[in-house]
Amino acid sequence: MSRDAVDRCCELLLQSKRTVCLTGAGISTGAGIPDFRGPQGLYVSRLYDPEKVFDIDYFLKDPKPFYEFARDFIGLESSIQPTTAHFALSALESSGRLQAVITQNIDGLHQKAGSKKVLEMHGSFLRSHCLKCHKTYDYADLKTMVLKQGIAHCSCRGILKPDIVFFGEDVKYYHESVRLAQEADLFFVIGTSLTVYPAASLPQFAPGKIVIINDSKLPLNMYNNALVVENDIDAFFNDLMGEFKQKSNL
Repeated sequence: MSRDAVDRCCELLLQSKRTVCLTGAGISTGAGIPDFRGPQGLYVSRLYDPEKVFDIDYFLKDPKPFYEFARDFIGLESSIQPTTAHFALSALESSGRLQAVITQNIDGLHQKAGSKKVLEMHGSFLRSHCLKCHKTYDYADLKTMVLKQGIAHCSCRGILKPDIVFFGEDVKYYHESVRLAQEADLFFVIGTSLTVYPAASLPQFAPGKIVIINDSKLPLNMYNNALVVENDIDAFFNDLMGEFKQKSNL
């Protein structure tokens, strides 16, 4: 790993007054959650049909494909833990350096690591609501129903829909995310291919420094001035936080 990249990132963090980050699936692959678009992901393995699993119109007709995916995801969730990078972002927030995490992920690992200000643009499994009577349910309720019944039903027998953004639905927190990007003097982009819009547009609103950290190459023509780190994300944050704690006396 380039020490220059670690040193430069640490310097930017120490100088920053308002740091914001955008995270994607790559920050969670170290926890054992495949990137949907990665080599073992949903779109490549075809274990599930994403056009059925995450399409809102199909869900309203037949929720079974989504709940087959949900059952496997919920089974996986109980065994996964946040990564070094997740804990690093939580520590940066606690130190007052990081203002918010904007994430495309639905896995809840940022909250599990202790982050407080998390904007889940694509929603999550943490809340669900009945499509018939609109009663809300928490994750524990959904988990119990999915593992027992397969498809989660409300007490009124309506179908439960987790607050995940399906194809055909608007993302959450977009305007707040744009505002945070506009106010940031340092904007981290971590583990995302920057191909899924509108989240991929957020770095364009950041007037300050941009740091892009990913373990694979990205099409970065529009971010020629960004500091790009192509490295294992957890290894990078391990080194970065070691230096940051030393220099900031944390």
